[in-house]
Amino acid sequence: MNSDNYAGFWIRFFATLIDVVIMLVFFTIPLALIYGETYWDDETLIHGFWDVMLGYVAPFVATIWFWLRFLGTPGKMALKLRIVDASSGGRMRTGQAVGRYFAYFVSAIPLCLGFLWIGLDKRKQGWHDKLASTVVIRDTGKASVQDEPGQSGLNS
Repeated sequence: MNSDNYAGFWIRFFATLIDVVIMLVFFTIPLALIYGETYWDDETLIHGFWDVMLGYVAPFVATIWFWLRFLGTPGKMALKLRIVDASSGGRMRTGQAVGRYFAYFVSAIPLCLGFLWIGLDKRKQGWHDKLASTVVIRDTGKASVQDEPGQSGLNS
């Protein structure tokens, strides 16, 4: 993989901003409508069933689905970025995607140092990428992601 194809910190940051706006619309606004003002003012950790479903389960399921189906979230797709396996350049496996999702906490907890690491790393990998053995690349249209055996192509 050509090192010019790795997506750096700033483009990934803007992809995340796009995703945050989408998440606010689809998950946070409905939660505010369901639970009202107390959703923002109350110090309760979990407000109920819909809080768990829309605040934790749905974002997890949606993120993993987008990563596996489209090789990135809507923000990454809008900026023509793809998340691929670091060694093969092919699609992530399901376990790899789940591991990457939970590895976001490792990147975030120590003052977001794992995300800032993207700007320093030669392959532009955050700690979550390193732990899951993934890289984020720019889709230049020159090369396609190699599908693993039994997987359908990207155009399906």
